[in-house]
Amino acid sequence: MELTVYNKAGEATSNKVQLDDTIFAIAPNDHAIYLDVKQLLANRRQGTHKSKQRGEVHYSTRKLKRQKGTGGARAGSIKSPLFVGGGRVFGPVPRDYSHKLNKKQKVLARRSALSQKVLDNSLRVVENFNFDAPKTKDFVQFWHNQKLSGRNLLFVLPAGNENIFLSARNLPQVKTILANELNTYDIMNAHDIVLQEGAIGVIHQLLGKEVAE
Repeated sequence: MELTVYNKAGEATSNKVQLDDTIFAIAPNDHAIYLDVKQLLANRRQGTHKSKQRGEVHYSTRKLKRQKGTGGARAGSIKSPLFVGGGRVFGPVPRDYSHKLNKKQKVLARRSALSQKVLDNSLRVVENFNFDAPKTKDFVQFWHNQKLSGRNLLFVLPAGNENIFLSARNLPQVKTILANELNTYDIMNAHDIVLQEGAIGVIHQLLGKEVAE
């Protein structure tokens, strides 16, 4: 499939970019997208949550009251979960939330996410460009020129570009990422995706047909 390439001023050029149909034009697999996003978010969790169990609470071990004759229930320790400050029953303990996902599933998920954005008309290709200096207002002007929705934007670069990274980092609705770091979560979380023309080749290399075979 072909997409029109836009310039920095938001004008359509006469150039067309050829996109691999096996990456940008497949039937999206929603379950694969779900699994990949689930894995990424799970792997980000620290898992350092901890509450003290009954045996870890530091209180006196004396018996609180005599066994019988009080008219109330028996109470053998202030560490009991029934008392304020006592140990917690089945509380959280440190654990590892990370899990694995097959490489083919991850590739399918990224292809599905990109294809979904194409179906939603939320993916645009722009010419390779740079800013003379890191200025947020220059990136805001570029974003305005593209006449996009103004919601979450994912800007994908073929390689590191300090001026563009610094120009966009103060904008909470914009995330700038390298093409080789592209992941399903960022794709689906963005309302609009703008690819610099050079990023297409990197994506083809990472997600091409031979990768999944």
